[in-house]
Amino acid sequence: MKICGPKLSLCCTILSVWAIIQLGLMAIFFYVRSPAFIEDLKIDDADHHDAHKFLEAMDTSYSTIAVNCAISAGLYVVTLAVSGWQMWVNKNS
Repeated sequence: MKICGPKLSLCCTILSVWAIIQLGLMAIFFYVRSPAFIEDLKIDDADHHDAHKFLEAMDTSYSTIAVNCAISAGLYVVTLAVSGWQMWVNKNS
């Protein structure tokens, strides 16, 4: 069953591979609490005044973003499978 053409399936495959690499690395870096991503954390202004609350909020934010990046990478794996299947269908037709 053909859903998209050869050019679109190739484009989606390439974008999916790139997104899997990018989001997979970001998930790893957020999981290990990389300081390079500290500006991307969601921390309420009220938590900035207490060190304990700030560290808890920072830890929670790192974990949440790591899981979100991993889920997004997983969804791109599905997109890669569909795009690869479409490339195969277009090649064989």
